[in-house]
Amino acid sequence: MDIKELTQRIIEGGSITREEALELVEAPLEELCSGADELRRHFNGDVFDMCAIMSVKGGRCSENCKFCAQSSCSKADIDTFEVRDADYVAADAKAHSGKGIAHYCQVSSGRRLNKSEVAQICENVKRIVAETDMAPCISLGLIDKEDLLALKAAGVQRVHNNIETSPEYFKKVCSTHTTDEKIEYMKLVHEVGLELCSGGIFGIGETWSDRIDMAFALVEIQPDSVPINMLKPIKGTPMEDRDRLSKDEVRRIIAIFKYILPKASIRFAAGRDYLDDTGIACFKGGSNATITGNMLTVKGISIEEDLQTIERLGYSLYRKEPKIYRQI
Repeated sequence: MDIKELTQRIIEGGSITREEALELVEAPLEELCSGADELRRHFNGDVFDMCAIMSVKGGRCSENCKFCAQSSCSKADIDTFEVRDADYVAADAKAHSGKGIAHYCQVSSGRRLNKSEVAQICENVKRIVAETDMAPCISLGLIDKEDLLALKAAGVQRVHNNIETSPEYFKKVCSTHTTDEKIEYMKLVHEVGLELCSGGIFGIGETWSDRIDMAFALVEIQPDSVPINMLKPIKGTPMEDRDRLSKDEVRRIIAIFKYILPKASIRFAAGRDYLDDTGIACFKGGSNATITGNMLTVKGISIEEDLQTIERLGYSLYRKEPKIYRQI
């Protein structure tokens, strides 16, 4: 495998095959990461995209994803609360505003929110638009077209829903919904004219073949942002005894995903805090985005530390003006 030749082909508008992607699993790591960083510079420039998230509804979920602390099959100790009101969300959002964070995402547990809960999220979104400099995003499960249009009218710009892993392996970690349901939802997100954020979680027992299949499934739905999460085993979940992935394996995952999805922002999310460099090597190997601050049920990296890292690496911060859409 000639990595330089492959890199140039993608820069010139070509693409990578599944067979070539599998070959990258054995490619020299430093050369692979260098090529991925070249792709990042070509397609994304030196712009870094930070996102902050908040749990807007917490508690035991109806779905049985084995890797999640809020899952119906989890025994982990978690907080339970109903959808946060606009004052609560606005106060949290304003605490993150003015720091260079481009996106602010409200995330809920559960398969989907009901209509009154969606209406509350819409009010929250309007406050974020009016009182902060961040673009509102949502991650609310498998909501319907009517809900998506209402959220878009309120000011939502991007919708998150992870594909998680390969369609085949997903059947082994969740039986209450399918990859096909997720993909149909993501097509709906595109249909109503919203941006899409979709990635997955690694270290849950998947093979390299699963990882490659997941990436090519994402190629079909073309997300703008691809979150890369590393499992942090939580006591009480079915995956509490799994080993964490090594730093080199994390770097390789991110680099290969950049080759398969070169135009997307590869967003290194959960798992950065257990690496000795908090992800810096990955930000020099194909990733130009992250979730800053704490995750939903696990610790993250502080905004201040991330800002120092981004400046030290020579990135500039991505900024996006929030806007109100008209109802379709």
